[in-house]
Amino acid sequence: MMSELDFWDRYIQTLAKQENSFVLMQVMTQTAPESFENGVLVLACIDAGTQMLLETRRKLLEEILSSVTKTPATVRFVIKAIKKKKRKQTTPQPLPLSTLVETTVDAEKKAGLAPLTTFENFAVSPSNQIAYAAATAVTQNPGHVYNPLFLYGGVGVGKTHLSQAIAHQILRNNPNKRAHFCSSEEFTNDLVEQIREKNTGKFRKKYRDLDLLIVDDIQFIAGKNYVQEEFYHTFNSLVRAGGQIILTSDKPPSEIKKLEDRLRSRFSGGLNIDIQSPDFELRTAIVLIKARSRNIEIDFETASLIAEKTADARELEGQLLRIYTNSLSTGGNITKEQVNEEIDRKRVKDSARVSPQEIIRVVSSYYDINPTLIKKPSRKENVVLPRQVVMYLLRVNLQMKLEDIAYLLKRKDHTTVMHGVDKITNNLLKNPQFKEGIDRIIQSLRL
Repeated sequence: MMSELDFWDRYIQTLAKQENSFVLMQVMTQTAPESFENGVLVLACIDAGTQMLLETRRKLLEEILSSVTKTPATVRFVIKAIKKKKRKQTTPQPLPLSTLVETTVDAEKKAGLAPLTTFENFAVSPSNQIAYAAATAVTQNPGHVYNPLFLYGGVGVGKTHLSQAIAHQILRNNPNKRAHFCSSEEFTNDLVEQIREKNTGKFRKKYRDLDLLIVDDIQFIAGKNYVQEEFYHTFNSLVRAGGQIILTSDKPPSEIKKLEDRLRSRFSGGLNIDIQSPDFELRTAIVLIKARSRNIEIDFETASLIAEKTADARELEGQLLRIYTNSLSTGGNITKEQVNEEIDRKRVKDSARVSPQEIIRVVSSYYDINPTLIKKPSRKENVVLPRQVVMYLLRVNLQMKLEDIAYLLKRKDHTTVMHGVDKITNNLLKNPQFKEGIDRIIQSLRL
């Protein structure tokens, strides 16, 4: 057995510095050194899934091992039960009762932040690492670096989490900072309410007397002239006073229809970052982070299975909680069989819940047209494409008959539907940007 514990600690520390991967470091917690003799490290893995992932990183593990031991070294994996060390329980020291400084927790609640949306609970991968780097830079010098910071991307890519993580960190650095997180809907409702009460001064004090303002889904103020007018002045007031502004949207400023040019110019004047849909590794990391935050025991192999079968990142936590709840009847141990059963059950239930009318509504909203135009004879390009997208989703996702789709959309016969489905299918194969838009629609429909 290994006798030098410092050797293993140095190895893990070096690995963490050189390979910034949450998944790999999480997997390494499921291992333990068995022996190190003649340049061969025998590494015990808790299950086959852990061993399989580490096999793909063997070269990296051996290079770092050689650098730490200062001798040519190799790694051999074995599957073996590992006894986990119990953490020592420490009693937190109470805060001084005489302090006049607002605590971080109070400041976070007042700002409207969710407790778990911190950097520690944010999984980083190539799809979001630029956004993560920009977010951390903002916390170090708010109001002066990347102002505004404009994060955009599809549903469930982590825009809201990352924007709130910035606020959490700024308030940790200084709990007396004034921060506020709201949706564009909340901003609009507050404005309407204060106009009704003839007290716009109260509204302006709330939104302009801040060090940090975060507005989620800012695209929804487009087309609302008075709201845009008020936000324009709020934006200018905050920036002049040195305040930081963070905005999130499902699309970049240049693609938000009915957005005033002066706002588009200001939104584009900061840093605009596209957060891509999470890849398999990032989704696995999200499952592991969510499980850790809720004290749910789950191995890497099972977490990978949930990530593989759940494309929508926002759905991952709900999927994990449903599977865990069902596992309580068998002692709380999550198995691969339970994962497959629950995901299949959820998929059937969701497909049955989505109606053709809902698809028409969501597609029309995405392309910014009146839903009634989908069923009318118009051959304008801005109507034909959304109509064909509806045909495609009804056929592929709801598996409706061609004749039924033609009848629903008031087309002459099923050949029109066939043509529409074929055209969208070809576009998906040839145009990655178009495919990304269809994926966003499917995610919002939860198909």
